[in-house]
Amino acid sequence: MPGHLSSAKSVARFAGRWLRMVRPVRRLGTRGASAVEFAIVAAPFFALMIAIFEISISFFVQQTLETAGEKASRQLMTGKAQTSNMTQAQYKALVCANLPDFMQCDRLIVDVRSGNLYSQMNMSPLAITFNASGKPSADTRFAPGKGGEITVSKIMYVWDGNSGPLGFSLSNMANGSRLITAVNVFKTEIYT
Repeated sequence: MPGHLSSAKSVARFAGRWLRMVRPVRRLGTRGASAVEFAIVAAPFFALMIAIFEISISFFVQQTLETAGEKASRQLMTGKAQTSNMTQAQYKALVCANLPDFMQCDRLIVDVRSGNLYSQMNMSPLAITFNASGKPSADTRFAPGKGGEITVSKIMYVWDGNSGPLGFSLSNMANGSRLITAVNVFKTEIYT
């Protein structure tokens, strides 16, 4: 028995020495691990944050365009634009007056059409082209409805969104821009 006891004491002594030697090495081995872990997680994290920011800006521009289009369409719906013989340029200026300063009016396209039946209304997207200076244009009309007619007001804005990290892009046009559209469909009030 005494032999077993001495061998157990020597094993315990050896284990104690080994742990004292290993602990400092283990502590030294984990130094900087947080920095390495952060470096691994940081790139996807910041890419995700930038993507969220880009999407938020895009939604803000979309909502701003919707609000501006709704305010301008009110003039068509009540007949105020028709009785004052408003032109397409004046209607575009009315929409532009409701846009924030960071949205450029030369990137705005307006198209107003009217008809008697909803099934007759052309809701297909317009073909957007760009001139040499990059200004967008399309085959648009300005035909606000008479009293009781259905009117479709399309307000389009060409947003030059930046592409984010890791190839993230919200563009839906060939030139890398994003076409944002606000459409208002309504029946024009009877006006005199």
